[in-house]
Amino acid sequence: MRTRLLPLLIILMAGILLALAVPLAERIAQQDQQHVVVDRMDDIARFASLGLYVTTREESAASAEERDRRRALRQELEKYYSVYGIKAGVFYRDHGVMEAFPEEGWEPSATPEGDEAFKEALAGRRSHDPRQVWPWQERSLVVASPIVRDGDVVAVVVTESPTDKMRERILIGWLWLAAGIGGAMLVAVAAAFRLTGWVLRPVRILDKATHDIATGRMKSRVAASGGPPELQRLARSFNEMADNVEDVLEQQRAFVADASHQLRNPLAALLLRIELLKFELPEGHEEIASVQAEGKRLAHVLDDLLDLALAEHAAADPRLTDVARLVDERTAAWAPLAQEKGVTLARGGNGAVTGWADPVTLSSALDAVVDNAVKFTPAGGTVRIEVAADGDTVTVTVTDEGPGLAEDELARVGDRFWRSGRHQNVKGSGLGLSIARTLLAAAGGHIAFESNEPHGLRVTVSVPREEPSGE
Repeated sequence: MRTRLLPLLIILMAGILLALAVPLAERIAQQDQQHVVVDRMDDIARFASLGLYVTTREESAASAEERDRRRALRQELEKYYSVYGIKAGVFYRDHGVMEAFPEEGWEPSATPEGDEAFKEALAGRRSHDPRQVWPWQERSLVVASPIVRDGDVVAVVVTESPTDKMRERILIGWLWLAAGIGGAMLVAVAAAFRLTGWVLRPVRILDKATHDIATGRMKSRVAASGGPPELQRLARSFNEMADNVEDVLEQQRAFVADASHQLRNPLAALLLRIELLKFELPEGHEEIASVQAEGKRLAHVLDDLLDLALAEHAAADPRLTDVARLVDERTAAWAPLAQEKGVTLARGGNGAVTGWADPVTLSSALDAVVDNAVKFTPAGGTVRIEVAADGDTVTVTVTDEGPGLAEDELARVGDRFWRSGRHQNVKGSGLGLSIARTLLAAAGGHIAFESNEPHGLRVTVSVPREEPSGE
């Protein structure tokens, strides 16, 4: 669940940081350019003060004072260009040059930005907010300001500044911003990782406890601590539910065990009376034989019910077990019955494999599985029992050559009292595999069913190879 929740949180936080970073980066660029524009305005004001009183356009016709002012303006513009590399000039309304440096090869109105700034100055406005220059744009910054005399714009002061250093400063500012955003993102990812761990840890514990209960470990509970208050309440509710379910199942097991035990004595007495009655009737009486067979079948069902109740109630005692040796013992125990039916028991796989299991419960589970396989395998068939070590589990696979089960029936095999409609005439109570599943689950094992091609059933009993954690 963390793999789904964590990316969502990271994407959300990245979106928030980017939403903050973009306007901040734009603000950095605007502030740096505005600082440059203010500097240019201060310089323009000095040039405008020198050019304000130059009223005569032709220098030869100007007075000595105007010629001095014009000379001073020229010197200032030349010095300004030599020191800062910024082009500057004073131009008449008709774009005629009062004084400019450099004098040749520079026309402020030659670029769209310069033409716009010049027209804005002619309208009596300063270029206090020129179009933004971004780091990837190699263009100059043009700033213009009008020279007003008696309420009329008589000339325009224009500066055209190179933007290399300004764009470099903006780029450096952006790099620092990116570093800050990257650091904030790392902190956010770490916080999101801790947050998801804090939130999901109770969920994982709850999931594990639910799985344990679903597989028969009814004692599993959840510690109602840690995580959000809502999950703590959920943990307490889960524990209450598990307690109630365990109580109900315990009552059910007790009822089944008591009922089975109480019914065995009357049934035994009834079978004894039927046996005595059989001596008073003619030999081979069909009705009495049928009643006797049904009575024995009922006794077998009661025995299986009692075994199931005891299996669900008894606590498992898992230990390191020689599974291969145990399988050899059970194979030898079932060999006479298989031989009587004309079925061959074939032992295969590893000869020495250890696993973590309760020897008694594993033996009982194997008995139920082998009994089922021998029961459904026709005479002349083979039941194969193989032991293998598969990673962290030990598997015992029992395959038969019986009629097998359909796909929809495989999902139900192992349920209590369930039997395939095609096998109702076969002796049994439908509890054997259910008992096997219960016994294995109590000790951390597992049983699975699948078809055995071309026909038959494959039953795989699995137990842990190492001691399960938390056992």
